[in-house]
Amino acid sequence: MSEEPVAQEAVFREVEREVAVMFRRGRARSAEMSRLVHPQLEGMAYSLLAHLHDSGQVRVTEVGAHFGVGKATISRQIKTLEELGLVAREPDPQDGRAWLVSVTADGERRYLRAHEARLASFRELLGSWEPADLAQFARLLARFNDSAQRLYRTPELAAEAEGDERA
Repeated sequence: MSEEPVAQEAVFREVEREVAVMFRRGRARSAEMSRLVHPQLEGMAYSLLAHLHDSGQVRVTEVGAHFGVGKATISRQIKTLEELGLVAREPDPQDGRAWLVSVTADGERRYLRAHEARLASFRELLGSWEPADLAQFARLLARFNDSAQRLYRTPELAAEAEGDERA
């Protein structure tokens, strides 16, 4: 084996390790953000509210497709948010079998408060970086996420979420 593939393999392993650390920290931070929205929330609740905030009123199945989970899983998550008054569900007027979900005024207020706290932590974390380095990091993360979306998105989920540009 020549030195170039060995060196490239070492870089792949380094990237894999650093991404694993980032994901582990991200999961922990996501749970913290969820609890900041409401003390009874955990897991992906913050991400779910962020998606609903950005998307407006959407079908429950579209939310599930966005997160790569089935209708039963996303329905349970939404039910918890609904019971806490953070989201509202209503029948889809175009299809009586489907449900539309959106963030309530209280959910919006709580989400924005948590989001601002998250942005403040990013400012603190990355504030000392050179602007060019920060811009390059943002471009590389976007490129990484685009590659991951293409590689890991199943055809079934892609069909359900047609028109969704970022998973």
